Amino acid sequence: MPRLPIPGSTGSPRSLRLFGDPVLHAPCRSVTREDEPLEELVEDLFATMYAARGVGLAANQVGVPLRVFVFDCPDDEDRHRRGHMINPRLVESGGPTVRGPEGCLSLPGFEAGTPRADRVVVAGEDLRGRPVRLTAEGFWARCLQHECDHLDGRVCTDLLRGARRLRARRAARRLPRH
Repeated sequence: MPRLPIPGSTGSPRSLRLFGDPVLHAPCRSVTREDEPLEELVEDLFATMYAARGVGLAANQVGVPLRVFVFDCPDDEDRHRRGHMINPRLVESGGPTVRGPEGCLSLPGFEAGTPRADRVVVAGEDLRGRPVRLTAEGFWARCLQHECDHLDGRVCTDLLRGARRLRARRAARRLPRH
């Protein structure tokens, strides 16, 4: 059986947009047929995510306001879940709300205990337009929620309150401005 190329191996890392960039705080638009082909974008997202040592990356984090994200995230059994999603939407969330450590490639060096649902279902499609439905729990669920939030114009710091939110604002002020 021929080996499939490693995601991102033909892509080029792009510059990450940092917290405060307007593209991170506005909802992304749905992908349409006119946006195709998306293969290069998905490859570049994987390359960028791997270069930054992340577990997920949304298209708006590289300045492309489309509903696309990639992930290579361990689940709670340490199995890597790798893939991409076009036009994802969170269709179900449940289980207890769990506060766990969460960072963001657009706010480098910052991490905070962030509340997330422990179980989610995300539906969307792949590059060929085929339906994809992911059911995730634990850390993988956290990753999918984080990326869906990005596409809706939210960042993880929007979920923080009190001292955690103040620490996030101070971290954001220390970021370089372009």
